[in-house]
Amino acid sequence: MKAFFRLVLLTLVLLVVALVSALTAMRLAIHGQELIVPDLVGKLPAEARRIAEQEGFQLDVERRYYSATIPEDRILSQVPDSGTRVRRGWQIRAAQSLGPQRVEIPNLIGQSERAANINIRRRGLDVGTIGRLWTSGTPADQVVSQTPGPHASGISAPKISLLISDPPPAQSFVMPNFVGAPLGTAKMNLQDAGFQLGAVTLSAQPGNSLATGNPSPASIIVSQNPAAGDKVLAGAKVDFQVQ
Repeated sequence: MKAFFRLVLLTLVLLVVALVSALTAMRLAIHGQELIVPDLVGKLPAEARRIAEQEGFQLDVERRYYSATIPEDRILSQVPDSGTRVRRGWQIRAAQSLGPQRVEIPNLIGQSERAANINIRRRGLDVGTIGRLWTSGTPADQVVSQTPGPHASGISAPKISLLISDPPPAQSFVMPNFVGAPLGTAKMNLQDAGFQLGAVTLSAQPGNSLATGNPSPASIIVSQNPAAGDKVLAGAKVDFQVQ
């Protein structure tokens, strides 16, 4: 009986040892490829890239910002932060310093989009987001707002976003019903309302598969396109079928 218990105890000990070994091996496999992110802030991109690659990382310098504390061309910030533990081969995203702001933000209000673009790029700045909005009383294709504002200081990014005035939206109407009206009357009503007369065709007569003759002002409208009740824009063409 004692030999049996000793055998059971030995088996349990071996199982515990095997379990601990497996957990240790798993931990090493999971964390063995983890690295500490190096500090790249303040370094030139070439040096920062060399350090990152030596440590097993990839470096992507993707943006440029003004900074009063980090000299021009040096790494301004990084993600992940230095000291973070990540997997080998992780990509470090960095921003590069432009140094202190030295370019005055121009006043672009009232300029056309093309002129504003030229003025922005002439100063070594970039065009940011461009929004469009119809503004009553403002000519189309004109800068009505900008961010940062004119002569702004202490900005972070060398970009200017613009709001451009759009032309007024086209006026829409509900198409009236011309069915049953003489073609001549409908034509005058269309012209008075700012529409155009489109194609006019004769409908086939009962017992005759082909329409004969020519439409006249007295011809009666039997169908129309666009149909009555449809929304149409000013200046739209209207086609009629008459008999």
